[in-house]
Amino acid sequence: MSQTWLIVGILSGVVSVGVALYLYFWVLRQDAGSERAQQVAGWIREGAASYLKRLYTALTLVAIVLGFVIGIVFSFDLTQLGTGSVDINPANGLTMAGAFVFGALCSALAGYMGMSVAVQANVRSAVGVQDNLNRGFRVAFFAGAVLGLAMVGLAVIGMSVIFMLTKNAEVVLGFSFGASALALLAKAGGGIYTKTADIAADLVGKVEVGIPEDDPRNPAVVADNVGDNVGDVAGMGADIFDSYVASTVAAMLLGAAMAGDNLKYVIFPLILCTLGIYASLIGIQFVRVGKNGKPGAALNFGTIFTCVLFAAMVVVLVLVGGYDLSILWSTLVGLTTGVVIGFTTEYFTSDEYKPVRETARVSGSGAAITIINGFSYGLLSIFPSIVGIVIATLVSFHVSEASGVISGVYGIGISAVGMLAVSGMIVSADAYGPIVDNARGIAEMAGMDHEVIERADVLDSAGNTAKAITKGFSISAAALTVLALFAAYAEVIEARGLTLEISLRNPLVTAGVLLGAMTPPIFSALTMLSVTHNAFDMIEEIRKQFREDPGILAGTSLPDYKKCVSLAAQGALSSLVIPAFLAVGLPLLVGFVLGPEALGGFLGGAIFTGVIFALLMSNAGGLWDNAKKYIETGQFGGVGSDAHKAGVVGDTVGDPFKDTAGPSLNTLITVMSLVSSLFAPVIAAFHLF
Repeated sequence: MSQTWLIVGILSGVVSVGVALYLYFWVLRQDAGSERAQQVAGWIREGAASYLKRLYTALTLVAIVLGFVIGIVFSFDLTQLGTGSVDINPANGLTMAGAFVFGALCSALAGYMGMSVAVQANVRSAVGVQDNLNRGFRVAFFAGAVLGLAMVGLAVIGMSVIFMLTKNAEVVLGFSFGASALALLAKAGGGIYTKTADIAADLVGKVEVGIPEDDPRNPAVVADNVGDNVGDVAGMGADIFDSYVASTVAAMLLGAAMAGDNLKYVIFPLILCTLGIYASLIGIQFVRVGKNGKPGAALNFGTIFTCVLFAAMVVVLVLVGGYDLSILWSTLVGLTTGVVIGFTTEYFTSDEYKPVRETARVSGSGAAITIINGFSYGLLSIFPSIVGIVIATLVSFHVSEASGVISGVYGIGISAVGMLAVSGMIVSADAYGPIVDNARGIAEMAGMDHEVIERADVLDSAGNTAKAITKGFSISAAALTVLALFAAYAEVIEARGLTLEISLRNPLVTAGVLLGAMTPPIFSALTMLSVTHNAFDMIEEIRKQFREDPGILAGTSLPDYKKCVSLAAQGALSSLVIPAFLAVGLPLLVGFVLGPEALGGFLGGAIFTGVIFALLMSNAGGLWDNAKKYIETGQFGGVGSDAHKAGVVGDTVGDPFKDTAGPSLNTLITVMSLVSSLFAPVIAAFHLF
């Protein structure tokens, strides 16, 4: 039966990728508009392709080096380390290295498919909006679905194939590490790129010379639109791919530790992912907007419908498959928690609710009040997500533990999988956001009618909220995932015959907790400082172009867009070295120096501060962004008012919060947890203290 489910999983992944390809070509068949619109889209497409080529070249080198290290380490029988006699089996090392590289490749491929359709869909969505709101929405959403369906399809294919061939969940862990390593660098690099251009474009364009957003006279405007694709499409796609795979692998590892040779509960996480594929495939078809409908409501309906359908499928699976009912409750509590967290995030980031409107209102008193108000609501937004994570953790643990059939920590792992199983739908809604953002920019730069730009603004506003919801969702899911990975780490250590006691009375554990707790803030500081340094360089370049060629602002000559694109790319790639070390090198350093218990404390500290910081920054940033956009609809004086100027400052501060540091932190803590679990046998055998 297990073999049958694995084959079903592979075939389901193929179906998902096949539908993604169908939607890809459907988007390409849509009208690409006027020559001017196609020219603008061509600039964006060229810039995105250039950056992604440079990024993937660098990531290829990283994958080769890490794959080589993994291949060497796992060529030794890790169960014999420290015994004085160690068997060598190069085939094991090659298998683990192959799984690592395969994970990185699948993650890169999913991100590339998403970005390649996004840079084709942006202009077609803008042209569709000329007809009606629904047409523009359909193009953008179906393009987003290409990324969503490709991502879950490739993930399920990869995990199922590896487990079918090896029957070893630890090898699938190598696949997950490959996906996570690439995701961290892709997300952090894309986030630095996009916010470098966004901040520079806003501060010089809007604040200094008073030209509208996406005005073609701004030299940074193309780089800004390129950034939407490399950061929010390719980067976020890799990020969710990472969480999706990591949660599944963590549950599989815990299932293997619990059930031994009984594969029933080991492959159950993969079965949930398979059901999630079909729920997403069906749910995507029900996302519709009338000619003058509300895009946000349509996205929310699609998400809820998909979740309800998935829940019904799981009920049938558990009852028919003879699984313990506790596994059903763990799945459902994770799914429900994800939905609740998503919609509480919407409350703090949508312009339909008090936090955004109140922040917009007080902006008339200056930027300082805007910052304080938005930051305060960002802090408050932590509460419902953390409470949701706590409830999901406690309920899934105790229900599972009480069953006497499955372990409590396995229940937590299943809860995380339940939250992420419908990622096909979630990512589709998320990727819609940057596509309609680009569509709005193209409409402005191509000189489309004011009515068209207003419709594009409606789509863009819904996209901002969708992105904020996804970030809250993915951060919360990552929290449950790393809790499961923490348990998996403990299982690996204890399999070496060591008792892992994480007690604050142990000074080594306390040292580990403090080092771990410091890592997310340091990581955030480094990525945001990279944004500010790179933005400063681009601001100087924009000013230089305005100064040397007055015809740019007069509209009689074109700025040098390529120069700004190149500056953003160089700055992003050169800023990744230290963040990469923090994610991979620091946990290994703590483990080999201070020992496995200190590393356990390190992971605990990193998890707790990482989740808090990620939620705060993502939600506060989304709030500031939509407060500015709410003012731009004509509220509180509209464009050019004191409130608008303060709103622009708030949005500028929020940009690296929500698109660089915040969403990168969940990937950071996932990578650190995976590295620790993967190298746990070596750390258990060799450490100084």
